[in-house]
Amino acid sequence: MDLAPREPPLNADPDIQLRLLEVQDKDTRLTQLAHRARTLPDAARLAELDTRWARLRDEVVAADTIVGDLELQQAKADQDVEQVRDRATRDRDLLDSGSIGDPKQLQSLQSELESLGRRQADLEDVELEIMERVEGARAAVVQLTRQRDELAEERDQLGVDVRDQLGIVDTERVSVESERAALAATIPVDLLALYDKIRADHGGVGAAPLHRGRCEGCRLELPPNEIEDLRAAPPDAVIRCEECRRILVRTPESGL
Repeated sequence: MDLAPREPPLNADPDIQLRLLEVQDKDTRLTQLAHRARTLPDAARLAELDTRWARLRDEVVAADTIVGDLELQQAKADQDVEQVRDRATRDRDLLDSGSIGDPKQLQSLQSELESLGRRQADLEDVELEIMERVEGARAAVVQLTRQRDELAEERDQLGVDVRDQLGIVDTERVSVESERAALAATIPVDLLALYDKIRADHGGVGAAPLHRGRCEGCRLELPPNEIEDLRAAPPDAVIRCEECRRILVRTPESGL
């Protein structure tokens, strides 16, 4: 066991060193709370619903645009049919009036009426096809809008649940941070600075207890010669684990 670490050796009352383990417990809990906040299952589900809602929103806009375009086409088709009908009505009225006596003019007028009839039939087929497409597009808008609104309701409710869950986590975080600050205020500045540096470099763990001859930071058993060095070390000596370099705190369960 390294009694003279790379940093200048420190000394601290054994009770202070035990209190450092309490600070470590608070830091570990804060790390757990941060992880919990980042990995809430409902938060992941909420992100998925947000993506699906945005896609449905865009689909509704696209479907509305299609309906608008088709309605313009329908209006144009209606106008074309109406124009042919008006022309046919005028020709028929002229034919029925008996004012045309020239056989060639009568034959020409009758031919035109037949042509207008065929033209009207073709235009009415186009008109009917567009009307069916408009109805289908409108039905799609209704369906997509309903899906979007139902998803929005589900998303909003889940959003409330996620905010409540994060609120619970945040409340505990504030409490733990307050407790941690109170404990840290009782730790000598140099010891706390060393602990924070080690914790930042070693996965959030800066101090660990020695438990029955094992460092709880790296989970390795200490060799007998290091155990003997520990027994001989002054109670206030701040010790570092030679394997993981974490501060090693002696406790009644250290096995010394």
